[in-house]
Amino acid sequence: MRNPIDLPLTPPPDTSRVGPFREGFFRSPVHRPRTAAVVGRALGLALLVCLVTGVFSHFVQHPPGGQAWPSRPVQLYRVTQGLHVAAGIAVIPLLLAKLWVVYPRLFGWPPFRTVRDVAERLSVLVLIGAASFEVVSGLLNTLQWYPWAFFFPAAHYEVAWLLLGAVLLHLAVKWPVIAAALGRHRAAEPREDALSRRRFLWGVTGAVGAVTVATVGQTVAPLERLAVLAPRRPSVGPQGLPVNRTSRQAHVERAALDPGWRLEVRGPRPASLTLEELRALPQHAATLPIACVEGWSASGRWSGVRLRDLLELVGAPAGAEVRAVSLEREGNYRESLVQRHHAADPLTLVALDLEGEPLHLEHGFPARLIAPNRPGVLQTKWLARLEVL
Repeated sequence: MRNPIDLPLTPPPDTSRVGPFREGFFRSPVHRPRTAAVVGRALGLALLVCLVTGVFSHFVQHPPGGQAWPSRPVQLYRVTQGLHVAAGIAVIPLLLAKLWVVYPRLFGWPPFRTVRDVAERLSVLVLIGAASFEVVSGLLNTLQWYPWAFFFPAAHYEVAWLLLGAVLLHLAVKWPVIAAALGRHRAAEPREDALSRRRFLWGVTGAVGAVTVATVGQTVAPLERLAVLAPRRPSVGPQGLPVNRTSRQAHVERAALDPGWRLEVRGPRPASLTLEELRALPQHAATLPIACVEGWSASGRWSGVRLRDLLELVGAPAGAEVRAVSLEREGNYRESLVQRHHAADPLTLVALDLEGEPLHLEHGFPARLIAPNRPGVLQTKWLARLEVL
């Protein structure tokens, strides 16, 4: 029998674990807490931008409690939605990088040691699922491809809050590790490990920059030529502006081109106006952007009749809201609510012309709504009537 003093001070390694389950299998310095914390910090910032701008977009389209959103500054929605989509696209390489750094944790053994481990795994499961849903559904929305039965804006908005909860839970569970990793002095790392980690982080930075530059040109006009991955070019389309929903898709061609078309304005003194009668009213012009939820935006010089002049014509009370109704027979956005700030704004027009020419059919001929600081889906095309509420 061996003397106890001769026994090893540490237990022998567990040789029953093979492959990635074996301790020390993942040796790359990339798979370290510090790298995960640095990538996670950038990912969290991008997700925060997406959340803030996404909530703003949702509330603009679905005002809580009838809250009236301001009509100024004119470019506000263009900026916020452009940031939302740009940050969402930047999330893709950041999320993939984060998963690559931490995936060895999937092979930890035993999988659960403490209650904290269970909470961590659950938070990660929800976080990855919610983040993947947001990224994939948001990306497909920019392409206007909807291979699902649910209503995208509602589902995207609701899952965003689920993602926020998962992120906060994950931070609460992992905060000691994150704080220690970010506070660790770089000099403590071996030089080769530090170089490998930096190369990886520079690669991630380059990927984020590349996808951003290759898509943000759909909002930032000077970068349009570089937007090789963007689904829209802001200068490509009839009269120099893109089109999302065509007249054929909306089934309005016959109604919009009908010589007997009239714009019905329903108020205390209802009016029914032909295109010629609308052109006989005082005409005003404004340079306003079409800013779509898909992330693209482009400005045009619109001219037509101010909405507030039409409201005055039918005797609408001050501060009235208006429902704009399209010739479309169906669709989630065949009508929109014009809140009081927008209805009274002198830049809100029933547009008849674009860039000095009559509206193209695809841009809403014979008349469309155009207002500052509103999503493109609410800039109702092919107007049939305006209803004072």
